Amino acid sequence: MTLELKQNPTLKDFQDYVMQMKQERGFNLTDKFYECCLLAEECGELISAIRKTSKNGSIGSGSVAGNVKEELADVFIYLCSLANMHNIDLEEAFREKEEKNKSRVWKRL
Repeated sequence: MTLELKQNPTLKDFQDYVMQMKQERGFNLTDKFYECCLLAEECGELISAIRKTSKNGSIGSGSVAGNVKEELADVFIYLCSLANMHNIDLEEAFREKEEKNKSRVWKRL
């Protein structure tokens, strides 16, 4: 099977692509805790990349500023994967959560 993401993909298309990609590459499809740990690692790499590219960030000798774009993509992949493992449609979840958020009162500190 050829792995290809549709042009102008929906969120469901991304979730389907991640599922197919993981199957084809023999990646974890069932261990939710392990997948959550991988997501946390990628979030850490994203934070590090953002810090290193900020005007106040510092980079030690031998360290390289991370690629924010790539780290965001990695986080998105693991998010889609975890949603798949829990049989959650991310678009539906987003819409439902946003409806709740619309009725909340937001406080600014």
